[in-house]
Amino acid sequence: MRFVRGLLSILILAGGMQSAAGQVLVSLVLGDKLNTGKIEFGLDGGLNLSEQTGRSGSGMLTSFNLGFYFDIKLKNSWMLHTGVIVKSNMGAGNLSVYPLGSPDLDNAFAGGSVERKLNYFNVPVLIKYNFRNHIYVEAGPQFGLLYNAYDEFTNNVSGGDLTYEKNIRDDYHPLDAGMVAGIGYRLMGGNGMNLGVRYYYGLVDVVIDDSIADVANRSLYITVGIPIGVGKAKEKGNFDEKK
Repeated sequence: MRFVRGLLSILILAGGMQSAAGQVLVSLVLGDKLNTGKIEFGLDGGLNLSEQTGRSGSGMLTSFNLGFYFDIKLKNSWMLHTGVIVKSNMGAGNLSVYPLGSPDLDNAFAGGSVERKLNYFNVPVLIKYNFRNHIYVEAGPQFGLLYNAYDEFTNNVSGGDLTYEKNIRDDYHPLDAGMVAGIGYRLMGGNGMNLGVRYYYGLVDVVIDDSIADVANRSLYITVGIPIGVGKAKEKGNFDEKK
């Protein structure tokens, strides 16, 4: 029950926050309440490099991701890894500028570039295996819920950067899904931070317009997982046992 109450609290509070910083604060406060003998809670974040299939001439989009995770112990060295990546951009970079329907805007961004940014709440559901040398591998599906999408136009004008954002949310399906595979290493003899690399292979055509080629998300994640409140949870458990 302690885990359930803590989990509900963090989801409700995090849902009301408007920034990733607020979610981090909630996680730090409630971390020890979400850790039990079989469940480890922590923050997960890092760098991700994203691209989209069907976008000829486009480049990678570089951004940061941040969320929280749960490692649920199964049998022997097997675990279930899940959670929510609260801040996660998919998309593509270095796209060609296209007409915006305004002569002034078209002139201002002529010769510039476009970054396509799709903001998702991503939920991985991965089976994780820990080796004795503290290396782990993981694989499984990941599901995404789109909450924002926009094209960011950028151009250098008179020595300064000029930017403009165009909302493209209505051009994309709200749901995404694909497969994830990753490998990582656990520091401090298997009790510290997780350093890992994951690759997401989208299996869904995310664009609503069926007249164009299918567009799927791809992303390489370089992640750092930081357990939150594990020490406090262990201390409290020892205190309860002694008491």
